[in-house]
Amino acid sequence: MTAVEYWRKVVIGSQTSVLDVMKVIDRGALRVALVTDESNRLIGVVTDGDIRRGLLSGINMKDPVAGVMGREPTVARASDAEDRVLALMTSKSIDHMPIVDDDGRLIGLKTLRELASREQRNNWVVLMAGGLGSRMGPLTKTCPKPMLKVGTKPILELILESFAAHGFHKFYVSVNYRKEVIQDYFKDGSDWGVDIHYLEEDDRRGTAGPLALLPEVPEEPFFVMNGDLLTQINYKNILEFHEEHGSLATLCVRKVEQAIPYGVVHTHQHTLLSIEEKPVQEYFINAGIYLLDPKVVDYIPRNTYFDMPDLFHKVISHGHATAAFPFLDYWMDIGRMADLKQASQDYSEVFS
Repeated sequence: MTAVEYWRKVVIGSQTSVLDVMKVIDRGALRVALVTDESNRLIGVVTDGDIRRGLLSGINMKDPVAGVMGREPTVARASDAEDRVLALMTSKSIDHMPIVDDDGRLIGLKTLRELASREQRNNWVVLMAGGLGSRMGPLTKTCPKPMLKVGTKPILELILESFAAHGFHKFYVSVNYRKEVIQDYFKDGSDWGVDIHYLEEDDRRGTAGPLALLPEVPEEPFFVMNGDLLTQINYKNILEFHEEHGSLATLCVRKVEQAIPYGVVHTHQHTLLSIEEKPVQEYFINAGIYLLDPKVVDYIPRNTYFDMPDLFHKVISHGHATAAFPFLDYWMDIGRMADLKQASQDYSEVFS
């Protein structure tokens, strides 16, 4: 039986005794009780840890549970994607997520065990975090750009959590400039439930060159992503697209529109054909997210600067299949101060 079927069995009032709540938690099998008011609005959450701390502080077993409950529980809405809920639970180290409506009324419960039971993905993720970030001015004098905060977290942490929420757990992070800031923060990744190793660049190697530092060739297609991007892209969809198209290298692309503020003249030699007033041009741009087959590692030169477009050109020139994966999900390349400001404004809506 799932949390969807069980959660009503663990709903209590704030005046329920601590002893009775202990029985509810034990009987409910979810290890949590949900406290609501007379209008079914969620006002608190109680775990066995809350009760244990209450007992240690001297609370009486007959006292109302209001004295030990957590009064500001983290909640989600029914419309929130499960991947986003899982990422939030992981980041806050909580095992239960009450689901409420717009008026704060309790309508469900999700558990970490239930959400994390999805298949774990063994595809590697390589995050490129060795750049200088010189366009960010004084902000990157002592801090690498991927560690600049958007909302309450560094960009790189938001990227890592988005992959972890999709079941990815093996990460390589390419570091160079101020590498100790990144390594001291993430260490081995155990605080996020993942495994992190570092590719230490002794000089600048571009957006593909650091792949030559991988200690071994991966067994499955692996992701490479720039460490200064924020996105809500669905990585599972990229994997399926990559396989469906038999691609050796897949590039994620975004469509952008550029308005030309002039009348564009079309001619043939000296003859005027037409005048197009302020046309809008559409382009696909490189989104900085890639999925590569292990075979592409053979095309990466060692000890030299090598960018991802160079790698794709090489793969194409050898006659291998490549693909462009277009997506519409949220995406922000934080290359300038204005981008960082915009991402910070987007944070509460997109990532929290």
